[in-house]
Amino acid sequence: MMNMQLPSWAYWAMGAGLACFIALVALSVRRHHGVKRSLFAAPYTLWMLVFTLLPCILIAYYAFTDTNGAFTLDNFRSFWDSNNSMRENLRALAGDEVAATVARGSVNVDTLVYSLWMAFLCTAISLLLGYPAALFMADRKMKMGSTIVVLFIIPMWMNFLLRTIAWMSLLEDQGLINQVLRFLGFEGAQLMYNSGAVLLGMVYNFLPFMVFPIYTSLSKLDPKLGEAAQDLGCNEFRTLLRVTMPLSIPGVISGITMVFMPSVTTFFIPRVLGGGNTQMFGDLIESTFLVAGNWNLGSALSLIMMILILISLSILRKADPNGEGGGIV
Repeated sequence: MMNMQLPSWAYWAMGAGLACFIALVALSVRRHHGVKRSLFAAPYTLWMLVFTLLPCILIAYYAFTDTNGAFTLDNFRSFWDSNNSMRENLRALAGDEVAATVARGSVNVDTLVYSLWMAFLCTAISLLLGYPAALFMADRKMKMGSTIVVLFIIPMWMNFLLRTIAWMSLLEDQGLINQVLRFLGFEGAQLMYNSGAVLLGMVYNFLPFMVFPIYTSLSKLDPKLGEAAQDLGCNEFRTLLRVTMPLSIPGVISGITMVFMPSVTTFFIPRVLGGGNTQMFGDLIESTFLVAGNWNLGSALSLIMMILILISLSILRKADPNGEGGGIV
């Protein structure tokens, strides 16, 4: 694996940023003759600068440079054409005629499209399952609402990796589900190492992130609004469609954001439940960094994913401009 060292300007940038941060804090304390309340946000601001902003700058730097630090766009060409590096090597060794025999590769683009499709399915299924659950949990007439909230929280106390691995004991050939099927006289089914198993694992892990924002929005609704709608002649179904659902849109938007973003970048679930038969964009980025050791191409892939996420966030923010759902940045 190739060892990548930070460029010298990165160390200077970290030092200059820290010095500016300390100077601003000292200036603010002196100007206000004491500690201003906004200074309590200083540790978080420093954390964001060092561990969020600087890594993004480094990703952009590596994405637009080669191994020698020279500016290049070949990393992005390699995204659109996964055989670009092979073609360039052949061109340098054997000339243009030999390089021209290598067809364009679409592995990276196909993986991105597949990841977006799986994330869309995961988000849609989570919404279909999560909204009725949140509606039931927020119903003040239901005594079981608080119990269901606890049942959704309990799995989150367990490590994400352990929750995913636990599904292997259920879905594998000798797992519990196949044993029950054979006991009932049916043949065992291939439940592991396919897209269905990956999608099931994604929905299971990310469903709570859809439920709780919607539950929060529904819990804030004034019950008098529903009573007023029923006084005006609406039945429960029309009240749900005309009053409850429109007012819960901020929670829905927040839930969609919190499910779609991690779904499109996940890499552990496809590896465990997909068994290498399914590769998502997160797997591609990880293998590019850790297996191939190509930090430049890996950074380009990461930058493309970051841009897509920012575009998605901007679109979703238009649906919830006031950020009432609580999950929109």
